[in-house]
Amino acid sequence: MKRPNEIIMTGSGKKASVKALGCRLNQYEALAMEGKLKAAGYEIVSYGEDADLGVINSCTVTNEADAKSRNAIRRFIRKNPEAMTVVVGCYSQMAANRIAMIDGVDYVIGNHDKLNFLDYLTDDKPATPVIVRERISREDFSIGFVGDPDFEQRANLKIQDGCDFMCSFCVIPFARGRARSRDWEDLFEEVRQMIRKGVREFILTGVNLGTYESSGNDFLTLVEALADLRGVDRLRISSVEPTTIPHELFDMMADPGHSLMPYLHIPMQSCCDRTLAGMKRKYGMKEMTDFFDRAVQAIPQLCLGTDLMVGFPGETESEFEETCERFLELPFAYCHVFTFSERAGTPAAKMDKQLQMEEKRLRSARLRRLSAAKRMSFHEKQLGQVFRVLLENPKDEFYSGYTDHYVRVVVPQAPAGLENRMALVEMEKATPEFIEGSLLSYEGE
Repeated sequence: MKRPNEIIMTGSGKKASVKALGCRLNQYEALAMEGKLKAAGYEIVSYGEDADLGVINSCTVTNEADAKSRNAIRRFIRKNPEAMTVVVGCYSQMAANRIAMIDGVDYVIGNHDKLNFLDYLTDDKPATPVIVRERISREDFSIGFVGDPDFEQRANLKIQDGCDFMCSFCVIPFARGRARSRDWEDLFEEVRQMIRKGVREFILTGVNLGTYESSGNDFLTLVEALADLRGVDRLRISSVEPTTIPHELFDMMADPGHSLMPYLHIPMQSCCDRTLAGMKRKYGMKEMTDFFDRAVQAIPQLCLGTDLMVGFPGETESEFEETCERFLELPFAYCHVFTFSERAGTPAAKMDKQLQMEEKRLRSARLRRLSAAKRMSFHEKQLGQVFRVLLENPKDEFYSGYTDHYVRVVVPQAPAGLENRMALVEMEKATPEFIEGSLLSYEGE
């Protein structure tokens, strides 16, 4: 085992690499870690390059995520055998001892302490490399964003962590702990820092966003306060449980002058009542059908997406067909498809009638085809309309960006220097992944 002190305590002139696997929340946390490493004097390099320190923010939502995390760890060690290797995150929380047995791993740090990982690496080497607290605090948390992170036009903003809903298939309440919220002042200090860096769109990120509550402020109050900040041009909700959405959010999304964008991603998981009950979800299909009807009627330009899981234990062919049919009937623009994965410690892992992997693969493939067809149809319905697009990623004489309702748009033959400007774009050609548009006008023209 390498001794890290000489590397960690003298960050100046040293290189560090941070790799995030899995969800949007992990991506945010990786950026926060990079900021703290920069403040300590490290040069941040891309994962895969030569580095003196590697931090892998791991994922454990499925068996495949576990495998990807292990592969990322081993890849860094092979590339940098003399470097310090630190593994943090959800897989660290759930399988710390297994990770610690990987040759070349120096520290395994759980979710409670991962954003403060540098504090542990500057101390004397512990008898064990594992730093994992089984009980994660439910108190409000602060992040204390520092350094000079490389923000882009759109930035994730972590407001919440953990979950109390305890769905039967989900390991996240064990990996990330129970629901807790980010300190109000700490959150707004980061937003102000982001605005100074030029961020115009903020994507609210967490595990169960709608349960946010800090210093007497709930999720609705938070959205209203963020929207009132000068410099917050767009607010977007990443994914939210339908039972936590106040009706006032519909009014905000319907107002074209409001910062909250007309986009909802609702993680349904299934469109079959029996499967939803087995999953311990907090709704049935009648409630959800009524919810979607109200949302579409209230928000004219709404883009509605969902998550659907296939292969839940006991899911019959007819129940899967019911999910497919309901998905086609409901006003979804797309779905993200997930294959059920047994997670140790969850009730679903102990259920009878576990499906064979081949059957789960076939169902996943079918649902992905249906989603691709719905997305293409949704894109075709946008043709001929003019939407506001935040231009970003200039490449080979074209820009990409997103409309208010989260349709990806590619704009060819645009002038140079338009990055981070709002533009009016006419939708002209639909593809399954994006719409090609024509630039009509832009800010500062």
